[in-house]
Amino acid sequence: MLLDEPLDFEKEDPLLPKARPAKRKKVIELDDLLEDFFASGKDDLKAYGIESKHGSKGYNSDDEDKKVKEKEIKFRKFVEEYEEQSKELDAGDDVPQWGQRVFGCQKSPSVLSVTGVENCQLLKSFCANEHLGFDLNIEQGEGFLEGLLVDGWLLKLVLLHGSVEDSIASWALTKLLYSCNKKFRVAASDFWDSVLSLNEADKLSVDIGHFPSYSVLKSAILNYGYIFDNCTEVSTSESVIADDGPPQNIIEWLKITSACCKIRNVHSIFSSSEAEELLVIVISLFLDRQLEGLLLILGDCLSSLILYFNSSEWESSCLIVAQSISQRVTMDLNCLRIVDCITGTDYHSKFLRSQLALQFLKVSFGLKVANVEKILKSVMSINVKDKDCNFFSLYVYLVLMDNLLFSSDAFRDKHAIINSWRNYLRNCSTQIGCTDWRLYASKVRNKASYLLQGAVLRRSAGGASLPVQ
Repeated sequence: MLLDEPLDFEKEDPLLPKARPAKRKKVIELDDLLEDFFASGKDDLKAYGIESKHGSKGYNSDDEDKKVKEKEIKFRKFVEEYEEQSKELDAGDDVPQWGQRVFGCQKSPSVLSVTGVENCQLLKSFCANEHLGFDLNIEQGEGFLEGLLVDGWLLKLVLLHGSVEDSIASWALTKLLYSCNKKFRVAASDFWDSVLSLNEADKLSVDIGHFPSYSVLKSAILNYGYIFDNCTEVSTSESVIADDGPPQNIIEWLKITSACCKIRNVHSIFSSSEAEELLVIVISLFLDRQLEGLLLILGDCLSSLILYFNSSEWESSCLIVAQSISQRVTMDLNCLRIVDCITGTDYHSKFLRSQLALQFLKVSFGLKVANVEKILKSVMSINVKDKDCNFFSLYVYLVLMDNLLFSSDAFRDKHAIINSWRNYLRNCSTQIGCTDWRLYASKVRNKASYLLQGAVLRRSAGGASLPVQ
């Protein structure tokens, strides 16, 4: 055997089968259709030319050109009709995202300093103490307090004395709400958070005579440019939102509001009506896209305000808040954003989520009284097979109706309502075809299927109920 000769196994047939001819793609693009169209047209023309060549008239190039032009015109009309139909289907594709203007132009406060802080007993005690070695003038009082505040010594002195003077409390609150210096407002926020915290005996650590009032907090949020209230008129000069982001003191405002709500068992700072207005303000802040990075702080403040109400006053206050929100928020993705921001699992949160959905649906259908049966009948009257069906509105109705029926336990025993709703969800999930290109049709089908599964799980978890027809 020579070295250059191939080995025995190299002479054998290859193990791998020969490559199969490439199959035609299942997805045929428009270019492929165009090529096939003209190719088939030319083949027909060739056949026509051959047939006529043997006939009496013979082959005519003018007839071939005319035939090609007719096919081109017919194909062009087909493409134009298809484009027009596509435009009609996508006419509402520009659905606006959630987001509503909450803040306009901010106003700078006229005076930051608080009169009388130079004469507080805390500074006088420093001046009178010879061992400390401080030589303070009246003009140096506020500057000295700022240093104590930033270094944390002001809080230690207050905790040591067991009380906060009104002038010190007012001065620190003004720094918290209006100071442009981040160090001052953060230090003031930490100061107030510690002062308003409860000890092991569920009592305040120090005596406070001056608490943050509703009027002060409301004045501050209006100073930040808050314009969510329908009664607030915005001039043309204030209609442009600044590009420098949200108000710089909004974080501290949310923290102090939350801290005030958490001590209601010790000291009730806000009345029910005042807490209702603050709750409306905080809920509306979830619509501002500039505040998306503050969801944790917003959620904590929202939860504190919701739990601020006791059981006897919550139902009436919840109704007032839901009505106020429903009159200001449009029936689009904004109302869904509002409902979704109520994420608590306690009774107060679930009841508020249900009432918000109810009031939104009431306003949408123009009802003077929030009647669940009428609302359900109105939603179920929407035929998904109708050519003019507004799937976007139906999508909003599905989400709101699901929150209305299942957020709270009010309709747990309403078997007729629940089963009717399940039947409609099943119809929406089965009667909308997968090839339906209308706006939000696929989203309605998927959302209905998802909600139907959740409704079935709730039924199995909550016990037996009437069967779905």
